[in-house]
Order: sequence, then structure tokens, then C-alpha cells
Amino acid sequence: MPAAEKRITREDVIDFDKFARERGERRKALIPTKRLRRIEVGPVATFYFENFETMLFQVQEMLHIERGGEEQIKDELHAYNPLIPQGSELVATVMFEIEDARRREEMLKRLTHVEEHLFLKIGDDKIYCKPEEDAERTSPDGKTSSVHFVRFPITDAQKAVFRSPSVEIFAGVDHENYAHMAALSPASRAELAKDFE
Repeated sequence: MPAAEKRITREDVIDFDKFARERGERRKALIPTKRLRRIEVGPVATFYFENFETMLFQVQEMLHIERGGEEQIKDELHAYNPLIPQGSELVATVMFEIEDARRREEMLKRLTHVEEHLFLKIGDDKIYCKPEEDAERTSPDGKTSSVHFVRFPITDAQKAVFRSPSVEIFAGVDHENYAHMAALSPASRAELAKDFE
């Protein structure tokens, strides 16, 4: 299915053995796109903006690793299709990446409900994300997840501003225990603007 249709179908998934043979080349081909879609916000948060290609590769990777056959394909499509932007949004996997386990535990306990503090700033508009509702991302003891799946709804007017080279665009977190912003480069903005087509 063409990427413009913004949904992965069974027909898009290639044979497991073919993917195993081509895996390295496919990963290498995707690196430039993924690099532009990766925005580091402060020392430990990274916004990975997803699209059809990144999600198709992720589906193939999961099938390659787990070898679950046709039944697994249905599960993976159900899990990853919602992370493909649908023209009026940007979709991101936001990760808090801390190698040291003790430090990671401490930081995640301090970031209670951080999903309510993830935003894009497009010109004068500050757009907070809508977290995926598949699971609660903060546990009863206040510890947040290290991974958040979020979408940023973008209006037509905001799309026009997003494409304007004279306006700065930022990704950010404004949690009381983690407040950082990062400007999107012109190349990253051009890449993410494709999600509005």
C-alpha cells in the first residue's frame, strides 16, 4: 500500500526470510530519515517522530525477532498503525533514556505525569500532546514510564506556520523537574512537514 494511505496492511509486510536478507540494507537506507526525525530535548529525553516507513520497519523488526507468523502480523499492525500520522498531526515516541538503572529509577519517579508536559511550539502556539490511551503511563507510586506514545494535533493554520522558514519550531518538556526545549533544524522541519501531506 502506498505510504500516502497512512496505514500498513498485510500486503506491505514482506516475507520474513526476504527481510532477514535485506535487513541491514533496509536499516541503512532508513538512517537519514530517522536522524532527521530524532530530536534530543535536554540530556535524557528524545522525541522520535514516526511515519509510515519507520513503523513498517518496526513491524518487520518485531516479526524478525519474535517469528510469530501470521497471528503476530495482526498484532503488530494493530499496535503500530495508530503511530502513523494521518495528515493533521505529528506522532512521536518520546523516550527518557538513562543507562544507569538506579539513576533511571530516580528520574522516572520525579517525572510523574510527564506526558501532560510534552509540547511543540510552533510560532506563538504551544501544542501539548495527546498521549495514547492504551495504558496508564504513570504507576500508582508516581513513577512514569520511560516510553510515551504521543500525538500532536496540528491545525491547517499551524501547518502553514510550520512550513514558514522565518518561524522557529521547538519540541519541549515543561515538567517542574525537567524543563528543556530544542529547536528543530530546517532539515528536520522539512522532513516532518511531509506528515501533513
